[in-house]
Amino acid sequence: MVSAEQANSVLAQVRDAGSGRAVTELGWIDQVRVAPPRAVIRLTLPGFAQGQRERIAGEARQILLELDGIDEVQIELGQPASQGAIGQAGHGQPAERQSIPGVRHVIAVSSGKGGVGKSTVAVNLACALARQGLRVGLLDADIYGPNAPLMLGVADQTPEVQGSGDQQRMIPIESCGVAMVSMGLLIDEHQPVIWRGPMLNGIIRQFLYQAEWGERDVLVVDLPPGTGDAQLSLAQAVPMSGVVIVTTPQQVSLQDARRGLAMFRQLGISVLGVVENMSAFIPPDRPEQRYALFGSGGGSTLASDYDVPLLAQIPMEMPVQVGGDCGQPIVISRPDSASAQEFERLAERVVQQVATPV
Repeated sequence: MVSAEQANSVLAQVRDAGSGRAVTELGWIDQVRVAPPRAVIRLTLPGFAQGQRERIAGEARQILLELDGIDEVQIELGQPASQGAIGQAGHGQPAERQSIPGVRHVIAVSSGKGGVGKSTVAVNLACALARQGLRVGLLDADIYGPNAPLMLGVADQTPEVQGSGDQQRMIPIESCGVAMVSMGLLIDEHQPVIWRGPMLNGIIRQFLYQAEWGERDVLVVDLPPGTGDAQLSLAQAVPMSGVVIVTTPQQVSLQDARRGLAMFRQLGISVLGVVENMSAFIPPDRPEQRYALFGSGGGSTLASDYDVPLLAQIPMEMPVQVGGDCGQPIVISRPDSASAQEFERLAERVVQQVATPV
């Protein structure tokens, strides 16, 4: 006769999509009762994992039905124990997501690792959306490595701040048709930001709710790489229309991108698609040639594995780097270039992917 211990043992095959850990180890299946021909389990998922509920329940049911003598599986849904404000919504922020007045869509740009050109994609996406006639904001949430001010040519400017305390308001800096706020506008260029999670969460919420965004069709958020506090703070603070995942063709980049993509799915955030950056190098003296310096097919593989669109394959061109350093994004400085045209297509596809028309 099958025992509860045997049932619990086989249920260890069911894994969390993000961490890869067994749901039994995580305590998400916290009761297993067996009385052949029926098995009863209790599924108790934290808020951020609710998006996995159907999959976990289906896998658990299938595994148990394969045991000898089990013909029926009953799944009960438990309530997670109260975790306080930090556990439920992240560093004291309220559990209910709060919209930004005047902002119709929030679209995040994220990557699993640094060095893949995520900020370049975010800045040029914002500029391309603005060139299409949309009212665009850019929130540089990469607090530890804020690059947007340099890329938009406003690193020497300081935003106007009005009021004090909870009534303090920041006026975004306008450049290239985009309204932008960034930690890089508030600190010296050589000053490190040495903050723990609660402070990081606080400044992101200030950028979201205490900046005078006005009426914006789209707010593009440039997230730091990885799956940490900034991603959780944003995902749990504000309703998001979706996230764009940036990777390069390299396998090491794909591994990290998978973790980031899985994290957003766990958090219930729509993944709009994948951008493969640095897909091929185009020499300035031979624009008809393309060299796959970092391999090929990585972006399409990631998109196919997770059943999301491959939104763009951005080539490597010298004007991309030069424009970023000089504060002239390539969609502004060289709109006829292959990279700029691909960024324009990216903007069009992002708009198409958003559930509510922009």
